[in-house]
Parts: sequence; structure tokens; C-alpha cells
Amino acid sequence: MGKFARMHIFSRARVVLMTAAVALTTVVAGCETPPAPPPVVAAPPAPPPITLSNALVERASAYRGYMARAGAIDPKFQNGDQIQSSLKVGVAYEPKQLLSGVTAYAAVIALQDPAFVGAVRSFAADPTQRQQVIAQLVADPAYAVGFKGSDTAAGLVIDTLGAEGLKVYTAGKAVKQAAYDVQHSSWSKASVQDRDGRLAYAKTMSAIPALGDTSDVAALQQASVGAQPLSLTPRSASGPYSPVVIRGLAVAALAALGAAGDENLPTIEAVMAEPNSAMCLNMGKLNLYQCLAVSKPHYEDVFCLGQHVLMDTGQCVIKASGSPMPVEPPPPPRALPEKTSISQGGGAGRNSRNAKAATKKPVTKK
Repeated sequence: MGKFARMHIFSRARVVLMTAAVALTTVVAGCETPPAPPPVVAAPPAPPPITLSNALVERASAYRGYMARAGAIDPKFQNGDQIQSSLKVGVAYEPKQLLSGVTAYAAVIALQDPAFVGAVRSFAADPTQRQQVIAQLVADPAYAVGFKGSDTAAGLVIDTLGAEGLKVYTAGKAVKQAAYDVQHSSWSKASVQDRDGRLAYAKTMSAIPALGDTSDVAALQQASVGAQPLSLTPRSASGPYSPVVIRGLAVAALAALGAAGDENLPTIEAVMAEPNSAMCLNMGKLNLYQCLAVSKPHYEDVFCLGQHVLMDTGQCVIKASGSPMPVEPPPPPRALPEKTSISQGGGAGRNSRNAKAATKKPVTKK
């Protein structure tokens, strides 16, 4: 066998051995257990977005609109028609809705505080923890005071609501003073036309919920979710806080947890209920009805408007905010008129007709 023949045979054998080795490796590899795939880690669920019921935003806007209109009433009345027009503006709120609007607006204001919202949102990622916090807030609205940033959120609410209440209260003082000043004009002493009709109108408008301005509703909705914040100056306020402020913080916290939408409205309304402030507004309305029922000349209607529409309502809002009432100067001392029917040296009881008649009655023996 020649040299080249032997080389050819060797090459073929080498190829056969390599092919067999590759095949054997493939078979062995095929028999091995493949490595386990890496575990799939599920991403945590995204926290729910901040939500505040459209109905609550509507009430907040209606409250803001009324306070702006009432605070702008001009005390410089020139005739009875101007007085009646101002009365129509002032009486046009339903107490329950106004109070609900105060608390809803307090929630919108509290949602403007980033520290407060961030502290509440830290509990929104874990579903179990989120439900626990929601249950705590519903059971006890004061739970909201425990979140970081609640002091500055409360300061925003107190300052904003207090300023609006003070504006209406101050406007009422000016109108009440006008009830005395306007008496220099003869027209103010003329009798009000259709007195029963204006009283009926006041009662009717006090039972009809007001509507918010469309653009204002949109602005408050954007502010509640942080898309377009309100321009407010933060201030830290220490407790204790008024019930309305506490309930406003609680509603804001529930909104930050995604639990204050339209589907949650019955629960949120229960959280917002505050009987003391409701009583204050209801008493203001009752006093107004009594005042209008006995008022006859125009200047007396001015008094009803100033005292029982504007001052009483403004005072209720100031108290609801927890702000201090304005300090009023003491009234100037007035000289009491001399009682000419009382003789010198004798007391009123001794010289009264009833006392004299009583001395003539026989004493009944027991």
C-alpha cells in the first residue's frame, strides 16, 4: 500500500471519529435536564389615582360662588329694588349643601399640600394596607391628623375658609350699618311691596341646591388631582382643629387613596356630616325668616340682610374653619331714659300698677 493511500485512509478515519464524537456529544447533551428558567417577578399593582367625587367638586364650587356673590353685596342702597335684588342674592343657598360645599372645598384645599398627599399616598401601593387606612379614616376622621403634613394642610384650610367667612361677615356689618344710615332718606321708610312674596321666595331658594360655575368646577377638579394647583400660601397650624377641618382632611386623605370617587359618595357624605355647623346655618335661616316676617319698611329689610343673611352666615363659616372671630369694639354707653312713672325714692315694683293691685287682694289662708 502506497504512502498516499495510507494518508487517505487515515484522513477518512479521522473524519469518522470526529463525526461520531460530535454525535455522541449531541446525544449526551440531549439527555441532560435543561436549566430552569428564571422566576417571573410580578410587578406590584399600581396605586389607584387620586379621585374626588364630581358631586363634591360641584358643591365646593357652589359654595365658592355663593361666598363670592354674598361678599360683594354693596351697602350703598339707593332704592327698594336694590335691596330686594341683594336679598335674592343673599338668601340663595341651601344650608345642608352649603355646609357640604365647605367641607368638600376644605378637602380640595388640603389636597394642595404635597407633603400631606405624599404621606397618605405612601399607603396606597399595598392593597391590604390601603384598605386598613381607609377603614380607619371612615371609622374616625381624626385619623387624618396623624399623617405627615397635616399641620400645613390644616393651615391652608383654616386660612382660606376663615378669610372667606370674614369677607362675608364684614360685608354684613357694612349692610347692617346701612340699615341705620339709609333712614335719612325718605324712601327707606316706605313699606316693602309684596312682603309675603319675598318671604316665600327666601324659603324657596333656601331649599334649592345651587350649581357651581362650569369653569370653576373644572378648575377645582384639576386642582384636586394636582394637575393645576390653587395659588395658596402654606402655613403650619397646630391643633386641635375644628370638626370641619378634620373632616376635610379625612376626605382629602380618602381621595389620595383613590377612595373618594362617585361610587364612594354615600360613605364620604357620612364622613363629612357635622351637626354643629349645620345647626348654626339652620338657625341663621330661621332668624332670617322671622326677621322678614315682621319687617315692613325698606330699612328693616336692610337690617335682615346685613344681620341674618351675611353676618350670621359669615360667622358660621368662620367658626367652622376654627378661625378666631373678629374682635368687635364695645358699643358706646347710652343714657337710659328717665322713668317718670316711678316716684322719687320708690322702686319700680312698689309703684307699679300690678304691685298696687296685688296689695288689695285678700290673702288666701292655707
